[in-house]
Amino acid sequence: MRWHICLLAVVLAISGCSMGPSKSPTSTATPSPTPAPSPTPVPSQANDVLTYHNDNARTGLMSSETILTPANVNATSFGLLRTLSVDGKVDAQPLYVSNLGNHNLLLVATEHGTVYSFDADSGSIVWQVSMLQAGESPSDNHGCSQVTPEIGITATPVIDRSAGPHGTAYVVAMSKNGGTYFQRLHALDLSTGSEEFGGPRTITASFPGIGDNSSGGQVVFDPGQYKERPGLLLLNGVVYTAWSSHCDNRPYTGWLISYDQNTLVQTTVFNLTPNGNEGSFWNSGAGPAADSNGNIIALQANGTFDTTLNAQGFPSQGNFGNSFLKISTTNRQLAVADYFAPFNVAAENSVDEDLGSGGALVLPDLQDAGGVTRHLAVGAGKDGHIYVVDRDNMGKFNSADNSRIYQDLAGSLAGQVFSMPAYFNNVIYYGAVGDKLKAFPIANARVAGSPSSQSSITFPFPGTTPSISSNGGGNGIVWSAENSNPAVLHAYDATNLTRELYNSNQAANGRDHFGAGNKFITPTIAHGKVYVGTTNGVGVFGLL
Repeated sequence: MRWHICLLAVVLAISGCSMGPSKSPTSTATPSPTPAPSPTPVPSQANDVLTYHNDNARTGLMSSETILTPANVNATSFGLLRTLSVDGKVDAQPLYVSNLGNHNLLLVATEHGTVYSFDADSGSIVWQVSMLQAGESPSDNHGCSQVTPEIGITATPVIDRSAGPHGTAYVVAMSKNGGTYFQRLHALDLSTGSEEFGGPRTITASFPGIGDNSSGGQVVFDPGQYKERPGLLLLNGVVYTAWSSHCDNRPYTGWLISYDQNTLVQTTVFNLTPNGNEGSFWNSGAGPAADSNGNIIALQANGTFDTTLNAQGFPSQGNFGNSFLKISTTNRQLAVADYFAPFNVAAENSVDEDLGSGGALVLPDLQDAGGVTRHLAVGAGKDGHIYVVDRDNMGKFNSADNSRIYQDLAGSLAGQVFSMPAYFNNVIYYGAVGDKLKAFPIANARVAGSPSSQSSITFPFPGTTPSISSNGGGNGIVWSAENSNPAVLHAYDATNLTRELYNSNQAANGRDHFGAGNKFITPTIAHGKVYVGTTNGVGVFGLL
């Protein structure tokens, strides 16, 4: 079974059924009315966690944590405060909104299609709403064990405190009525959970091509063939959705579909394998990343890749399966600005060795040894390589080797990657399958090939996606969830991963056990508490 991580679709604009090369790969766009004016922007608070892994670079860093420190995170003074019970699996990362009315809110989405708003301090429910319409249920698992037994809300929502009268949470939910499946984008008022902007919006799409599920020169989006696994991306007023398959149940291709955040009108439709198959976005739940110039940075899962290139060095038929992508969003149009594909992309595709099984991380600007500012991004997948790309020159495809990439770190990880890294103080933290959590320092804009420290334990499938709390550049703590039964929350000193500060198995009599482990869980840290999703709720940890 394949864990596809496809993020942004990159396609050559192809007219009719033509398979010829296109000079300018771009998305199709739906003209939208002038967006309604937003109210005066409400700045994010220091403790807010409004999107997957904290920011659009996907660093996983909460840098304004003043309560939790390496001195007080231990089994004597820190532990489980409560568990929040919900009606299904929590695959999406919980989000945190501080100082909204009389509450600090924790937003939790479930695979039963429900969104809960909890008072983050007391644990009481402020509101809860179902995304199901009359006569509907969550989707079945389509015979695929990746998300099971039901599929409702899988992707981490995204929040804008400035949208609508009280702030808005954008959520994608899957449902069915009999044999008919639906994918819908919802915009929920943060204070009440009520629908905004005329939502929900049913997601439909087509794109020029003759690939899987095409008709009359158009590839058609079939809502039953996909799930929205990668976290949502909100970028410059647009909500981007990226689509995963159910295992490798064809037909499917690689879709990126976006909507105006104020009107929910569809703005762009983009497909990365329009004249091929597969190439979806999985990323083990990681949302597409974005850089400060408005480019989307994403990893695509295995699928058709055209090893024949056009004059610009792009795949001749617009199929970018198993690629590291940079997608421009100028004027709300999507186009592949640059990419990297491994030299053995065809061999990796043939054995389901996805590059897109992990998520992409955009690094801050770094100076190399010659004083040149580098704009880098990092990603890894099933082949265990850590790929470091220069976003100004990603390397494209070279059939001989990977010498055109900025760095190809082979052998640094002991297993496949079904997670994404975190970043703090010039260090990247990776947790591969069956491997130890590892810290890779960066010097002169080069990532070390060997870790400076690593945890004493190894993490079972799917490895671990770490999150980090700090107070500015100090008091760094790396938090990671272990997919076991019971689940285990670990806390490590960010400066030395051999120093474990705490884990939820240390206290006597199972005091801190919080439920069965769940795949792809990303801890959320906010205002002295750590929130960890499980198969039926959220564990809440803090100072006792």
